[in-house]
Amino acid sequence: MKAIDETKLNQFVGQLLGDLGGALSVPLVRLGDRLGLYQALHAEGPMTPAELAARTNIAERYAREWLSHQAASGYLSYDAKTGKFSLPPEQAMVLADQDSPVYLQGGFDLAVTMMENQALLEPAFRSGKGVGWGEQSQCLFCAAGRFFRPGYLNHLVQSWLPALDQVVAKLEQGATVADVGCGHGFSTVILAKAFPRSTFIGYDFHAGSVEQARAHAREHGVTANTRFEVALASEFPGKDLDLVTFFDCLHDMGDPVGAARHVRQALKPDGTWMIVEPAAGDRLDDNLNPVSRLYYAASTMICVPTSLDQPVGAALGAQAGLKALSAVISEGGFRNLRKAAQTPFNMILEARP
Repeated sequence: MKAIDETKLNQFVGQLLGDLGGALSVPLVRLGDRLGLYQALHAEGPMTPAELAARTNIAERYAREWLSHQAASGYLSYDAKTGKFSLPPEQAMVLADQDSPVYLQGGFDLAVTMMENQALLEPAFRSGKGVGWGEQSQCLFCAAGRFFRPGYLNHLVQSWLPALDQVVAKLEQGATVADVGCGHGFSTVILAKAFPRSTFIGYDFHAGSVEQARAHAREHGVTANTRFEVALASEFPGKDLDLVTFFDCLHDMGDPVGAARHVRQALKPDGTWMIVEPAAGDRLDDNLNPVSRLYYAASTMICVPTSLDQPVGAALGAQAGLKALSAVISEGGFRNLRKAAQTPFNMILEARP
């Protein structure tokens, strides 16, 4: 047995204690969200456990323990003189403000989904087979939409579309757009509200998600220029499209090359394919960072098994990188490809025939 370096051991134990603390915080953060505790602290300011309990109609004893955990985690601040807990504005952006670009409550929902998927993934690890999107935890669809929505809300219209060549002008004049892999339709609705002269059709292969997307469109009053249909990415109907969008879904597809070929056939000669994918480098060395850590976890538990369950089963994974994605897009018949924009979480690609 090799000699133990006590310093390295203690550092690793400390790291794992932090990881375990974060993992055990997941249900507590979700309780804070579902019971409106963060929202109450954000709206009302510092409160004692008794005040928070009265404000949110929960038991004071539970309020005290929850608040103590949140303070120990650094999620809340505690004033020993007043006995009050507060939600700092920076933490509020992450935990309470659902329109913030760094709102991460959806990530905690995804963590629970991945825990529920563990029983499905253990046999898949041994067999090499996939686990279908519709077979996974039913929380997955809502959690994924909630996780990605803040990025779309804060970047899609403001910076991603303007980074594309002449696309905004077309949308303002009136374009026909297919939003493929639309899920619950958050991206589609954001686009439809911003460009009322254009027509948006959302496609997804999961019928339950399409129903939710239709409800979302009704809720936001954009049914006049949107519709949603169940269709595969390699088979969705439509010709002479001005724009096709794929938001965080190309890497999930079993046959991404087939999808690329179909997009190429569906676009006008001067049309654009916008592909939003998780930010990633081409080598593992480039991806040993906190953001990629999250994406590799989701890729292992959700993206790769979803792709392996479909025909071809390319299993690109959520950290495929620009090189691998470019090969897929080029094989699909696109000659012009560039990275138009990037955030810490996403890269935005523009493909043209």
